[in-house]
Amino acid sequence: MKYNVIGYFLSEGFRNVFKNKKSTFSCLGVMCATMLMFGLFFVIGQNINNAIKDLEKEQGMQVFMYPEATDEQIAKLKEDLGKIEGINTIEFVSKEEGYNTMKKRLGDNAKALDGFTPDFFEVSYIITLTDLSLNNQVYEAISKLDNVKEIQNKSSTIETLSSVGKAIRVVTFTIFAILILISLFIISNTIKLTVHARRKEISIMKYVGATDSFIRWPFVIEGIIIGIVAALLSILVLGIAYSLITNAAANSIISTMGIKLL
Repeated sequence: MKYNVIGYFLSEGFRNVFKNKKSTFSCLGVMCATMLMFGLFFVIGQNINNAIKDLEKEQGMQVFMYPEATDEQIAKLKEDLGKIEGINTIEFVSKEEGYNTMKKRLGDNAKALDGFTPDFFEVSYIITLTDLSLNNQVYEAISKLDNVKEIQNKSSTIETLSSVGKAIRVVTFTIFAILILISLFIISNTIKLTVHARRKEISIMKYVGATDSFIRWPFVIEGIIIGIVAALLSILVLGIAYSLITNAAANSIISTMGIKLL
């Protein structure tokens, strides 16, 4: 293909964008609306999945040891826990920390602990998982270790979060698939309407001997230009709106709940 032919296609593509203002604005509006809708659901889906993942990381179990466990046995248990596949973090909780945590939980009723000392509490390890689906597997592995007295496991919470996470991913994927089909349907019909509106121009070009590819390429370039402009406008609008929402969320009850937007 000669450079002068490419130049003609590019010039015709740009000229058609400004020449046919009504069809250009209608195509631009439809594509912007479609992209904004797709981008909106994408952002919502990503943030919901991120929030679920953050909650999943905080879920785990607390492993309590026997009161008579020695320092060597405490250290050995941590070493053994580190060898179990599926454990993400291991946090040691001393007797004093357990005592203070219980006082905080009791709140106004903390006076009930006045007759107790930290020695009445047991040392423990709080662990989190790399994947909530490994909860039962990790639980069974820990229960076989030495000097483990009790394992507190939020199995019902973990199962609920895992189910919710899977459901949200399925719903998000379904919505994306539907939006893609709708977008293709709208864009294809918009192209058909545009070509129909210029049927006389196309007929004249056919009469003078223009090939199908020679007629088609200016329309393709015009569509690419409109698509790029629509994408840039959609990104700009979504970017500004999302920035305002994240700034507002940072100073609202959402941040106090520990939920962070991407």
